[in-house]
Amino acid sequence: YVSAATLAGLLAFAVAVATLPLGPAAKLGALALLVAATWRFKENLGRMLDGTEPRLGEAVPLAGRRSDEVVAAFMIHPMTLENFWSARRFAWLRPLVEKGLISEAGVRQMAESLRPMKVGELQGIRTTDGKSIRCYLLSSPLLPDVFRDNPELATRRAIEGARLAQELGAEVFGLGAFWSVVGNKGVDVQAAVPDITITNGGAYTSGTIKAAIPGILEHFAAEGRDLKQATAGIVGANGVVAFGIARTIAPQVGKVIMIGRDLERLERSAATLRRASKDTEIVTTTSYDTLKEADLIFTATSDPNPVIFPQHVKSGAWIFDEGRPADVDESVAAIPGVRVIPGGVVRPPGGMTSNIDLQFGDGQVPACLAETLIIAATGEHWRKSLGPQTLTENINFFVEQAAKLGFEVVD
Repeated sequence: YVSAATLAGLLAFAVAVATLPLGPAAKLGALALLVAATWRFKENLGRMLDGTEPRLGEAVPLAGRRSDEVVAAFMIHPMTLENFWSARRFAWLRPLVEKGLISEAGVRQMAESLRPMKVGELQGIRTTDGKSIRCYLLSSPLLPDVFRDNPELATRRAIEGARLAQELGAEVFGLGAFWSVVGNKGVDVQAAVPDITITNGGAYTSGTIKAAIPGILEHFAAEGRDLKQATAGIVGANGVVAFGIARTIAPQVGKVIMIGRDLERLERSAATLRRASKDTEIVTTTSYDTLKEADLIFTATSDPNPVIFPQHVKSGAWIFDEGRPADVDESVAAIPGVRVIPGGVVRPPGGMTSNIDLQFGDGQVPACLAETLIIAATGEHWRKSLGPQTLTENINFFVEQAAKLGFEVVD
C-alpha cells in the first residue's frame, strides 16, 4: 500500500510536470521515474490486484510466531492461456489479445520473463491434532510446453521460487504439476536452496494410488467382471508412479500391457514383474493402439497434452487417470460404458479456503500439494520426495500420516 501511494504521488508529479512550461527533458525524466517505480513495485501491485496482499491493519502471521501453526509454500503454473487469464493481475491482457492488439506469442514471451510471485494462499487447514497449516501458492506463469522445450529456464524459476518461499517464512516448498520434474525432479533445486525442504510430492501421489486401486478393482469385480480374465493397460510405465501401479495390479489380472517411450527400459521393468507374477502375461510396447484390448487402463504420464483418445479405448473400459494435466481427452467420455476416474486428489482437514481455483474441485488439492502439507505438519522433513526414486517406507508413511491427520483421498 505504501508502494501504491508512492506511485500515486509520482503519477501526480508526472502530470504536473507535463502541464508546466518545462522542456521535454524534464517531462521525459518525470515519465521515466514513474515507469521505473512501477516496474520496481510491480509485485506489490500484483498482490493487491490478486487480493493476496494483507489489508491495512491485518495481522501477518509468520512461521514460528504461533506454536500451533506451520507454513508451507507450493509452486503452480497455468496449464493453458485460460488459466493465465484467471489471475486478476493478468486478466487485463485477455481483451487485448482477443482484439489482436497483443499476440499470444507476445503473452507467452512475457510469461517466460516473469520471476516467481505469490498468487494465492490456502487457509483454514487444520489437522485432527489441532495444528494449523498456512500454504502460500507461488507461480512463475510458464505454460506446459516451456518445461519440455526450455528445462534450464524452468529449473532456474523453480530455484527462484524456493528462495521466495524461504523469504515468506515457509518451512517446506512443494513442486506441483510440471515443476515436479524440473532440476532432476527437485534434486538440483534442493542443492541450490539447501535451507528449505523441497519435495516433488511423488511419495504421497503413489500412496493415494496405492490406497485407491483396491477400491477400483473391488468395484470392477462387483459388476460381475472377472479380474483374472481382464487385461490392464499401464500408460507411462517408464515412470515411477505408473510402474508402481503395474506392480500392484499385475498379480490380480490376466494380462498387463506396459506402454512407454523407452522399450528397453520397459523390458527391464517387465522382467521384474514376470518374476513376481508368473501367472500373468506381461507385454511391452510403445504403441497406444494396444490399449484397445484393455478392460482397465491406468495412466500416469508427464505429457502436457492428452495421450488417450477414443480410438485407443474400447466400450466399457475403466480408466484411472493420474496424469496432470489429464492424460485422457474429454472426447473419451462419449464412448459407451467408459468410466474415467481422476486420481491423486485429496481433501485436507478443516475448512480449506483459497482465493485461486486449483482445478481439483472445491476444498480439494493434488496429492503432491498434500505431501507438502503433511511434511510441514509432522516436521519429518527427511521424508521429502526428490529424484526419480520413491521409497516404499515413505509411501507408507504418507498414507498412514494422512489418515491420522485427517486428509482424505477423493475417489
